[in-house]
Order: sequence, then C-alpha cells, then structure tokens
Amino acid sequence: MSNLRTIIWPQVVLFGDSITQFSFQANGWGAEIADKLARKCDVVNRGFSGYNSRWARMILPRLINSRTSSDSVVAVTVFFGANDSAINEQHVPLQEYPENLKAITRHLASVGVSADKVIFIAPPPIREPLWEKECVSKGCALNRYNATAGQYSQACVQTAAQCGADILDLWTLMQKDGQDFSVYLSDGLHLSKRGNQFVAQHLWEMLESRVADLPFLLPYWRDVDVKSPESSLLRDQ
Repeated sequence: MSNLRTIIWPQVVLFGDSITQFSFQANGWGAEIADKLARKCDVVNRGFSGYNSRWARMILPRLINSRTSSDSVVAVTVFFGANDSAINEQHVPLQEYPENLKAITRHLASVGVSADKVIFIAPPPIREPLWEKECVSKGCALNRYNATAGQYSQACVQTAAQCGADILDLWTLMQKDGQDFSVYLSDGLHLSKRGNQFVAQHLWEMLESRVADLPFLLPYWRDVDVKSPESSLLRDQ
C-alpha cells in the first residue's frame, strides 16, 4: 500500500476579494463551479474580503509558488478592483491597478501557470443608492461610485489583452442594453443569488474548454470489480 501513487487533483484557483470569498456560500458562483467539477477538479477558494490588487500582489507568492502544486493548476481567476476603486483606505490609484494585475500574471507565469490559464474578472457595477444604505448603516459616507468602478473595469479589460489572459467583464455585461443590474446585487456591491448565477454561467462558458478533457477521477462505483476491488481502485488511471 505504501507504494501507491498519490492522485494529484487538478485545480481551479479562485483568487479575489470578498466577492470571491463569499462565492462558496449557498448558491454562490464558486460553489456552482465546484459542483460541476466534482470528481474531476478541486476548486480552491482564495478569496480575501476587503483586499485590493496591491495586497493581492504581495500575498500571491505565499499561495501559489514552485513549492506548491502549481503544476496541477488548470485555471486561475483574478477578481480584484471593487476595493481598488473605493475612496477609502482600500483605494489603489487607477494607474497602479493594472501594474498590480500584470505583476500577478508575471508571478503566475514564473511558477508555470501561463497566461492562457488566467481569467481576469472585472469588478461588477455599483448600485449607489443600495450601497449608500449599507455605508450609512456602518457610520460612513458612500465610498464607491459606478462610474469609477467602470474605469477600473476598463483598465482590467485592457490589461487582460496586454497579458494574453481572458476577461470576464462583469461591469459591462451586467449593464448591457440598459438592463436593471440591481437584481444582480444584494447590497449594491456584493452579488445576489441572481448575480451569483450570472457569474457562474458566464465563467463556466470560459472554463469549460479548459476542463473538458479532465477525466472522472477513480472509477464510478458500478464499474468497481466487487470481487477484486483492488484491481479497480488501486490501479493507475
């Protein structure tokens, strides 16, 4: 038994702020992606509430490096910008934001995660009246504006193109054709149930081709030889 080869699960890593951290909650977009990839791939939540791209750039080498299982990573989502665009202590200047995204991509490439495995997710729009209520309830003034979030979204889109990464532009998609995007937001910033479904649907369309060839790991139970389960369960796939 001691000579058995350890099964290395492929990984999709979700790297982002609170919108990523909360994605494993009930009906969350990360949970839906994980459900689709059960028995094929681990979906790893590396979301950090309140973080911006500057802090993300600093911590990434502690999360994915040459000593970790970076060789098993099939995709990484990079989802920052909502906090960068805030006008409070979380703020990162617009000119610095794309440089941080580029640095994240360079680090990933340096440990074997190439740009074609990276999906940038641009921040969603802000429904200011809803978010202002949230701010007031916490004793502060409105600290995010939709137009500013749009500037960071545009910078994210441009940076993805420069880096050779894919882009999921939520700010644009959620406002397409002048639709009421408030249905996608629970509090004006974070995602509602419909917002999570929206992100999961669009992200899966981008992930599906990357994971299409991943095998079902370990045999389906009906395919196990009940008389000699070792022959089914302990052989290399």
